[in-house]
Amino acid sequence: MLFNSALYGFFLVGTFLVFWALHARRFWRSLFLVLASYAFYFFGTYDTALEQETPLGPIAWSVLCLGIIFVGSTLDYAIGRALGRTENPRTRKALLLVSIVYYIGVLALFKYFNFAVDSFVALFATFGVRLQPVHLRLVLPFGISFFTFETMSYTIDVYRREIEPAKRYLDYLLFVCFFPHLVAGPIVRPHQMLPQLAAPPVADSTLQARGLFRIAMGLAKKVAIGDLLAVNLVGRVFDNPERYSSLEVLVAVYAYAVQIYADFSGYSDVAIGSAALFGYELPENFNAPYTAKSLQDFWHRWHISLSTWLRDYLYIPLGGSKDGPYRTYRNLMITMLLGGLWHGASWNFVIWGGLHGVALAVTRMWQRARNGVSAWFLPRPLAVLLTFHYVCFAWIFFRAPSFAHARAMLGRIAQGTFGTDNLAPKVLVVLVLALALQFVPSRATAFVRDRFVLTPAWLQGVLLAVAAYGLHLAAGSKAEPFVYGQF
Repeated sequence: MLFNSALYGFFLVGTFLVFWALHARRFWRSLFLVLASYAFYFFGTYDTALEQETPLGPIAWSVLCLGIIFVGSTLDYAIGRALGRTENPRTRKALLLVSIVYYIGVLALFKYFNFAVDSFVALFATFGVRLQPVHLRLVLPFGISFFTFETMSYTIDVYRREIEPAKRYLDYLLFVCFFPHLVAGPIVRPHQMLPQLAAPPVADSTLQARGLFRIAMGLAKKVAIGDLLAVNLVGRVFDNPERYSSLEVLVAVYAYAVQIYADFSGYSDVAIGSAALFGYELPENFNAPYTAKSLQDFWHRWHISLSTWLRDYLYIPLGGSKDGPYRTYRNLMITMLLGGLWHGASWNFVIWGGLHGVALAVTRMWQRARNGVSAWFLPRPLAVLLTFHYVCFAWIFFRAPSFAHARAMLGRIAQGTFGTDNLAPKVLVVLVLALALQFVPSRATAFVRDRFVLTPAWLQGVLLAVAAYGLHLAAGSKAEPFVYGQF
């Protein structure tokens, strides 16, 4: 069930109406939202299973994937309660280990098993040893990388005594499965969501109006920018770069940078807006990332919920920047390499993470040489331009289906040909406007949003209906899946 489908609109409206009808009955309200979220996940997994070959039928496979979330959530709730009761260090470590092993095991089996097998086969082949790979016929469960990080953060935080264990079972189930953030984030931390779920929801008309505005803006990003660029340029060029000129391939790389931002930030907008309709606030995930003046600044603005998770649960536990410069650089590289691998079971993602790790290490090296001064010696516009191009260079490896494809893209750009026959005017206009919007001050967007909030409800409905009709005209024949839904 995609956010940009009519089915999701009906699901959201129906869930909204029933939820607020039950808002005074805590148990039934929570139970309904858990069941609705499980239904959302079930049908999303079912659609994925229909498109890919599975050892089980799509219904059985969807039940299995739903069982992974339910069993993991139940296990972590019990572990959290046990951690809250015991003071024995060895028992506490054992409980934490059970939780981590469960989720790492799920990720290893469903996401990385075949990748590891292929990597070992390729490694032995370099020494002349030919092995027959054994693959599992598994479909990646919807949003597995997101809910595993959320659940691990809960048990780690309880173990560290940074939060109290969840008191109500349904609250914890809902923290994990709440449908707006279940598939592709933002990655919600327990201290952000559990207190909201424990408190009675408040039908705040201002928050709900902001939510509707946010949903409209997110869908506009996805449909009018992300999908248009993907269908009309990005997909074609990345699939067959040899058919296009150097200039066309370069423009396609820029277009992918805009597409993935519009697609993923659009998803986050719809998720945040949907949660607001129920009185819940999810964390922000983006802040004009292509205005960043360095890679460090970029990661303060891009997929913020992931970058802060990696910082708090990987980089800092590794030692952060406490043990001297070389260990700092090592910790940065480990964090970004694993962050790249988190995105997918491919060496291309590892290369992408490594490129960002190197750039972050160089940035930190520069700061140390300049006694902590974070700014580059370059004027800000030039620093932004160089950062953007480095990010785009790394995106080539992220988007390309293989290293050979990435190399073909780079080789085609290096040829220096300037044909423009495949660059449609509407694609160029959307690309330029989308990049320009990065530099619009946030207060301007807030001004438009606040004017929408202050309009009468009937006028809000008219404006949203007009926006929906416009997006329907702009949309393709079928709803395009979200990029980060595959992770």
